Amino acid sequence: MSARETLELLERFESRNVTFIEPDGSWPIVWERARGAQVWDADGNQYLDLTAAFGVAAAGHANSRVVKAGQRQLAKLPHAMGDVHPHALKAELARELSRITFERWTATVNPPPAPKERSIHTAVIRPFSSREGLGVGLKNARGGANPLTVLHGLVTAKTIFCNSGFEAVEAALKTAMLATDKRGVIAFEGAYHGLGYGALNTTHRAHFRSHFRTQLGGFGHFVPFPASDPDTGPDRPLTPPRRGNKPIGTRRAVPLPGGARGGLTETEAQLRRLFRREKIGAVLVEPIQVRGGINIPRPDFLPLLRRLCDEHGALLILDEIYTGFGRTGKWFACEHTETLPDILCLGKAMTGGFPLSACVGRSEVMDAAWPPSAGEAIHTSTFLGHPVGCAMALAQIKEIKRLQLVRRSSKVGRLLLEMLSGLSAQRLPVSLSARGRGLLVGLEACNPDGSPATKFALRIIKGMLRRGFIVLPEGEHANVVSFTPPLTITGRELQAAVAALAEILNHQ
Repeated sequence: MSARETLELLERFESRNVTFIEPDGSWPIVWERARGAQVWDADGNQYLDLTAAFGVAAAGHANSRVVKAGQRQLAKLPHAMGDVHPHALKAELARELSRITFERWTATVNPPPAPKERSIHTAVIRPFSSREGLGVGLKNARGGANPLTVLHGLVTAKTIFCNSGFEAVEAALKTAMLATDKRGVIAFEGAYHGLGYGALNTTHRAHFRSHFRTQLGGFGHFVPFPASDPDTGPDRPLTPPRRGNKPIGTRRAVPLPGGARGGLTETEAQLRRLFRREKIGAVLVEPIQVRGGINIPRPDFLPLLRRLCDEHGALLILDEIYTGFGRTGKWFACEHTETLPDILCLGKAMTGGFPLSACVGRSEVMDAAWPPSAGEAIHTSTFLGHPVGCAMALAQIKEIKRLQLVRRSSKVGRLLLEMLSGLSAQRLPVSLSARGRGLLVGLEACNPDGSPATKFALRIIKGMLRRGFIVLPEGEHANVVSFTPPLTITGRELQAAVAALAEILNHQ
């Protein structure tokens, strides 16, 4: 079937507002097959994928070992019974997620003699240097103390498996509510946590929220996501915190490029104000905002959130659905600042292409929130912990380790950022600025007055597609060209992409 025939069928039989189709046929292409970082469309044209299909194909499209793991499992057991009659791979993947997150983060080096109380709090750990606040503010379902679940000196994790990323976020929100008995959640301007009704309470962009505001629960409170530029101090104009869908107060801050607003002083003041006024059970944050425009906060931002959650008995939930599994040059983006979350939301690159996500929390938190099953789970789904997805996830994690893709992301990402930064020296009608961590990089286009150069950015994206390179816009104003390629991409492939981009810029 040709691309034109496919698009005609979609126009007739797919609901509107899903697939955007340019009248002139220049967008989109129709994917036929993919391997590594290469994609072929239905008309036989070849492209270099600089998106990894929304960050999913971390180990490359159609990675042979991941595909074979899925094929073997599909032939053996294509479906099990979620929360009733489990299969072995679900247990194996839950154990592996504990190992690569909380167990790895809290690994001890020459642990001291166990003190009388909670030895886990005072252990010398690697790589994170502090576990202060673990266990603070948790409601105990059994009425007694909440000892940390420890395995050979390590903090372990427990998982709720889900399908799409937003479901992992919603499982985390439910966990926080049950564990703290406080409904309020603090999220951030520019945040994207998915579009299900629970997650939509914490997704900031009006484009996604405005049509459904009357049905949203209103438990989310938005504060500015601090820009990575130096803090300008307490006199900076404030963006008022929001309660649900309504702003508190009237003063507004001037938006910074990429949608990140204000400095850390402003953010901390508004966070503390919300903690005083509302019953806040969780702070939900992306370590780096991807859909918001590749917004990278100051390095002291996540540690600040950790301290505030500890002070006020709230849980810190990190949405690493996009940034996890090596994307930023670390296994997880929180490792850049050695910030230990209470709950981690994972998805996208976890399987390399099968819909599976996970809400991974410290065992203490999960046990405080969720009672033992009495035969009917409080939170479940038909495809919970799907066997094919679990098989592919286990293979994907092995491939990330075998190919040393985390290290590769850091190394090749520096090369990409350096090349993109060099483009800003060209004489252009707009200003370009590059930022990123690992192979999560954005090139922002702004007009001379600082406003988003949306049309310019979209011309770049369409021009790249015509030349055989797939990139996407990010940010509320679609003026950030994002680069999130498979972690297997080569330096030579990236050089070819940047050369094509430079050629496009030369003709602007």
